[in-house]
Amino acid sequence: MSNPDLRPLHQQVIVITGASSGIGLVTARMAARAGAGVLLVARNEHALRRITAELQANGAQAAYVVADVSRREDHERIARTAVDRFGGFDSWVNNASVGTAGELDKVTIEDHRRVFDVNYWGVVYGSLEAARHLRQRGGAIINIGSVLGERTVVLQGPYCAAKHAVRAFTTGLRMELEREDVPVSVTHIKPSSIDTPFPEHARNYLSSGVQVPPPVYSPALVAKAILFACHNPRRELTVGFGGKMAPLMGRLFPRLTDRLMEVVGYWAQETSNSGLPARRDNLYAPREDGAERSSLGYPVVLKNSPYLQAQMHPVATAAILGGLAIGLAAAGRARR
Repeated sequence: MSNPDLRPLHQQVIVITGASSGIGLVTARMAARAGAGVLLVARNEHALRRITAELQANGAQAAYVVADVSRREDHERIARTAVDRFGGFDSWVNNASVGTAGELDKVTIEDHRRVFDVNYWGVVYGSLEAARHLRQRGGAIINIGSVLGERTVVLQGPYCAAKHAVRAFTTGLRMELEREDVPVSVTHIKPSSIDTPFPEHARNYLSSGVQVPPPVYSPALVAKAILFACHNPRRELTVGFGGKMAPLMGRLFPRLTDRLMEVVGYWAQETSNSGLPARRDNLYAPREDGAERSSLGYPVVLKNSPYLQAQMHPVATAAILGGLAIGLAAAGRARR
């Protein structure tokens, strides 16, 4: 089904994994302010309890589930909780993610596999469970990938590989549901570098701290894209044009891009600042949560993305650009 009939946000219940920090936390708060019911999912019960109490105190319908998305049975429990607590759900956001920072021959196979268990299998399990529940009532599945699912960078090999797999799985799922005329929208969202605690949470094999390379964007932009996709069917949304450049260069000039990445990729991700010690390394167990942003203090964080706006509102963007073109042409004729 090419255009599922999705409910407005204030009539929805939204399941959000990875909701205890970063993009997931910003999305939960934004959804609650819009009037949606939210089911927060993460491993850190202390953070979940505090965030849920905050949302409820502000008048939102909110509940939480302590779960590890790498376990399929936990997704079944998430769905049951949504049904028991809210009568069901309308959108399911697969956002939970972990990472490592280090060269591929240094990262252990166990850690490499753990990244796939969370970042890929967590998306697979969540998507299949959501699709099973939404086949009749309709709704949206939103999978959070990355621009690194299109272009690999050094020091992030396992993460990039898992995000490539997420992109392929999401595309396959969308096509199969459309062929069966299932009223479910499947959206793949690809953030660029985002100001979240993710670098501090990564298992670090380097002798330095880790940061995301510039340009860095606000997590609120990703949350806006997610919630837009909850009630507007879209195939893909990329957050931040800066992150779109590397995949574009990789397609046009693959060898040159490789060489640039081999040089720039190291210094752009290494930093003398390791961030808050309490946040370090959540690969296998939760660490300090409850923060939307990184403790690294990036000097510039972009709060707007015209490129994202153009994707969300292509008709309006085309009209504005068309009007500008006509105006420029008229001005040119007047000068003659």
